[in-house]
Amino acid sequence: MTIRILPAVGDPDAARSLSGLAAQLPDAEPAAPVADSTELLDTLARLAAESVDELPEVVLVHERIAPVPALDLIRDLVLRFPAVGVVLVTADTSPALLTAAMDCGARGIVPHPPAYDALAERVQAAAGWATGMRRHLGTGAVDLYGPGSGAAAPGSGQVIAVTGAKGGVGTTLTAVQLALAAQASGRSTALLDLDLQSGDVASYLDVQFRRSVADLAAISDLTPRVVQDAVYAHETGIGLLLAPAEGERGEEITERVARQTVHALRGRYDVVVVDCGTYVTPAGAAVVETADQAVLLLTPDVVAVRAAKRMVRLWDRLQIRKAEETVTVVNRHTRGTEIQPALVARVTGTRAARTTVPDVPKELHGAVDAGRLHDLDAKSTVKQALWGLAGELGVVEPETGGARKSGRGLRRAPKSDRGAVTLEFAGMFPLLLAVLGILWQCALYGYSYSLAGNAADEAARAAAAAVVSGDAGACDSAAKEHLPGAWQDARVSCAAEGDVMKARVDIKVPVFFPGVTTGWEVHAQAGAAVEGDDTP
Repeated sequence: MTIRILPAVGDPDAARSLSGLAAQLPDAEPAAPVADSTELLDTLARLAAESVDELPEVVLVHERIAPVPALDLIRDLVLRFPAVGVVLVTADTSPALLTAAMDCGARGIVPHPPAYDALAERVQAAAGWATGMRRHLGTGAVDLYGPGSGAAAPGSGQVIAVTGAKGGVGTTLTAVQLALAAQASGRSTALLDLDLQSGDVASYLDVQFRRSVADLAAISDLTPRVVQDAVYAHETGIGLLLAPAEGERGEEITERVARQTVHALRGRYDVVVVDCGTYVTPAGAAVVETADQAVLLLTPDVVAVRAAKRMVRLWDRLQIRKAEETVTVVNRHTRGTEIQPALVARVTGTRAARTTVPDVPKELHGAVDAGRLHDLDAKSTVKQALWGLAGELGVVEPETGGARKSGRGLRRAPKSDRGAVTLEFAGMFPLLLAVLGILWQCALYGYSYSLAGNAADEAARAAAAAVVSGDAGACDSAAKEHLPGAWQDARVSCAAEGDVMKARVDIKVPVFFPGVTTGWEVHAQAGAAVEGDDTP
């Protein structure tokens, strides 16, 4: 059996030494070493996307791999790629380290610099275990649990990291509502506040609790039971792990504490929502790196978009998370704003969420001021949008699942404004027709009056000239000669009043269409001097 080996070593000399020795093992095919944890995860994710059979049987992790510590990386690898055997290469072969490595899921440790026999023994054992695991699970039974995949590993919860591009963009509000949506759908949910200096989750949910995540900093082995002792059970059912009340204690929360805390929470809850604040800290960076979904909040203004771009570039430089694995959400969005989600995605290189959060601050004032954001009205458009975002991120159960069982279905926000525009147009259309009809009728009235006046002038002049010639029908014929066909039923009369010949024209005003009348008439009169015979 061919054993494919993937070394993960940051030091070039150690990488050459380990690769050369691995190439001497029987039936071994060592791949090119990867230099850091990010490249290792990306490589395995790419191979697993093609087929589980493409994954290497053994991964050799050097103790000085960066940026993720070796033990945390091993734990992550075992969760995401359970069909891969992981071996730790370390200079420390003490029983304590061996126990820690085995607890993280490693199949053994190899002393550094490695000896041929020790490396061969550990590689053979790890490869045999990986082969048996794949045979047991089956080729199609193993899924990829990489960052941004939106799925959690079997037996572990889904982690959603919520970060703000800058202060005041609604990071905590979004994190709280995502957690409430997940809990309402029937999934057990934890909300971790890692905005260590200015965390407001407790204020938003009306909680006073003396324990916080800082109490876990001094504990070396953070088991799920230990972490659960610091969790506050909120009335909504959400488990809250709060930020310290004293901001200076935030420095006690190291990367190790954050990783172990999140690992313990995801083993106990279906969904873990983490409020990472707006500043990049070691603890927050560790969560963003290992989260299944990373959400970056911003508002539709140039300053916030620039801040989001800086944040994404910072994550990329620190090898925390790639831009395309980040979901940007536009908060306080209005229809008339020039900055739309598509523009944000193009500028930052991220994936913009289809759901936008509307700018309706009046809906939030009461709940925020009372410190009971969980009592926000269900009809609130802000709440509906954020719960719709939860559905888009996949943190809520489908409608046929937990939402129906709990009796509290989620009301999804519309994905766009098309439906609202259609309804508004349908409601306004009859009114528009009525207004247009009135304007058209007014135009017909004015046109009829103009025709009547012109016909009366022509009739008066013709009748005055006909006094001499004796043409009795000149009045009527002259008037109707200047009337269109639909107005030919007009009544024309001429009569002399002294030296003035007066003509009167009565025209029926059509209703909407020429020729359709209801008896509504307009009248016009005109006069002309009678022409006498001046011949002596």
